Formats: sequence, C-alpha cells, structure tokens
Amino acid sequence: MKILVVDDDRRIVKTTCDILKVKGYEAIAAYSGEEGVEQVKKDPPDCVLMDIKMAGISGVEALKQMKQIAPEMPVVLVSAYASNEVTEEARQAGAYAVLNKPLDIQMVLSFLSLLRKEESIMVVDDDPRFCKTLQDILTLRGYRVETETEPDKVMAHLDKDYKLAVVLDLKLGEVNGVDVLKKIRDKYPGKPVVLVTGYKQEMGESIEKARKIGAYTCLYKPFEMDELTGVVEEIRLKKLQNLLAS
Repeated sequence: MKILVVDDDRRIVKTTCDILKVKGYEAIAAYSGEEGVEQVKKDPPDCVLMDIKMAGISGVEALKQMKQIAPEMPVVLVSAYASNEVTEEARQAGAYAVLNKPLDIQMVLSFLSLLRKEESIMVVDDDPRFCKTLQDILTLRGYRVETETEPDKVMAHLDKDYKLAVVLDLKLGEVNGVDVLKKIRDKYPGKPVVLVTGYKQEMGESIEKARKIGAYTCLYKPFEMDELTGVVEEIRLKKLQNLLAS
C-alpha cells in the first residue's frame, strides 16, 4: 500500500515515512503541494497525508487538484493551526479529515489498517455453500472473510479478533438469528450486524425485533452481491470517518 506524505518540513516527512516503512507501507515523500500533485499525476498513491500550510500552493489547493486527477483517492490533511473556515473548505473539497499537529501516528496507522481492509468480515449461515459464495465474492473485493455454520461458535470468533461487520442469517437451523444478535449486542454494542434471510414473511416478527435491538440492516435472499458489498463498504467508510473524527 503506497502512502504519499506531503509537507515542506523535511524532518516531519522523513520521520513519518520512516514509521510507515517500518509498518510495511511504501512511503513516498513530497516537499510541496506542487510536488505532491505531480506525484499523484505520475502514480496515484493509495492515500495522501498532507500539511495544509506550505510554501507555494496550500494543502487545500493541492487537495483540489489531486481530486481532479484521482477523485476517489483518500486525502488526510494535517495542520497546527487551521481555522474553521479552512477546515470546512478542506472537507468540502473532499478531505477525509483535518487532523491536528503533532500527528497522532497510532490513529493514522489504525486508519490505514482499516483502509487496507485488514479487519475481517464474519459470515454466519448454516448453508456452507452460501458461506463459500459470500466468502469468494467479498475476498475478490479485497476483504478478509471468515465463515461459521454453527451459531454457538460465533462469539468465540468475535472474542478472538476484531471484525469489521457480521453478516448473519436469521434462520440458523433450530436457532433464531435474533438470539445470536442479542449476544453480539450485549458484548459488542457497536458492532455492525447485517441480517440476511430468504423468509421475509415467515421471519417478519424476528426482523422487527432485530431492528429494535440495533441490526444495521436486513437483506433479503436472493440479493444482488453489489447490494451486500455496498453495505459493507458503507460500514467501512463510516468507521474510517469516525476514527479520524475522534
């Protein structure tokens, strides 16, 4: 994963690049907004970390030019003293966030980890073929995916490491998915859980209960895979933005 670091303070650029390289990223240095824009033209990175106040064009102006070249590229701006007006202008121009100096490098590393889709998705369904289909498709989209067909083993997966989201079937043999959802909610209240079911009418009451206790949404089988990947991507982007806003 390639990260472009843009700042006219060469010490900050070197320190940031060194840390990123130690963590396994390819870090590219640029020492002005103009140089940053040229780097994006030449070879767009996966993410840009850029100072706002620099000699030459500002970080906000460089951001605007970069977005014309690579509209979907995440750009995070950094400043020791950005006014509210400049911060709002940056957000309007498409900045993911405006962070304060000195940079909280641990938060940035967490952000990059999420950007790299390192957190896995948990698919829970008693049909192994359905699990395999979702796993194959989500893996092709760049996500790590774990599957589980036995509902009593779900919490062990969640306790083992963090999951971005859980895709949970409502009808798990003799087990109602709402009971599994309740256990997840009790221990991990903020965990996004996407329900799926092929029994819209039969499971109507369960769907309503699930919504009341905080299910993220419910998809009805057979659904378009783009619908599921769209929901997962929405969850990931919300977490990215919340992480940088914290």
